[in-house]
Amino acid sequence: MSTNTLTSPSALAPTAGSPPAEASRYEDELGRGLRAADEEAFAAIYRQWGSLVHTMATRSLGDTYEAEDVTQQVFLGAWRGRDGYRPERGPLGAWLVGITRRKIVDALAARTRRLALIESVAHGPYAPPPDGAAPDGVLDRVLLVDRLSRLPRQQRQVLCLAFYEDLTQAQIAERTGMPLGTVKSHARRGLHRLRRGIEQGHTETTDG
Repeated sequence: MSTNTLTSPSALAPTAGSPPAEASRYEDELGRGLRAADEEAFAAIYRQWGSLVHTMATRSLGDTYEAEDVTQQVFLGAWRGRDGYRPERGPLGAWLVGITRRKIVDALAARTRRLALIESVAHGPYAPPPDGAAPDGVLDRVLLVDRLSRLPRQQRQVLCLAFYEDLTQAQIAERTGMPLGTVKSHARRGLHRLRRGIEQGHTETTDG
């Protein structure tokens, strides 16, 4: 990857109160650097728009972990798809916002699938699927049970009480003697591990 397209993005960066024309020239310069695979330009792009992308994801998803994942996916997608950026079609910032919106939609769809999966397991023991059931559905249920069993003990305990006994976090705190804040922390971290584990399991199955 070349680093010669932009000699010094920090030197070109507009300061507070800079005229719109100067900011536009800087954005154009960053766009050219991105298309030329300039790592320094890409770092400047992240500094310029990373906070905006993360804020959009957080507001839409309401979850810091998922927002961090989306932010990473947006910039990874921007780097990998840099040849698809066309300055004549619009500014770089708008292009990044478009990628962000698509990644948020993907994240919301994935969340819906996970919640449906968790609910299906939480409300009854595993049973063989009916004839003609999608193989992916069976795989999802097996993956969930497997990844749940791999969680740290307290995270597993909190999630099992929530899934299988339908207890609220306050009821879990009362049942286990844990502080409510600790229960919330275990639930949040456990769900995050569970989600990543299921996604990793799908990847391993696909790659295998």
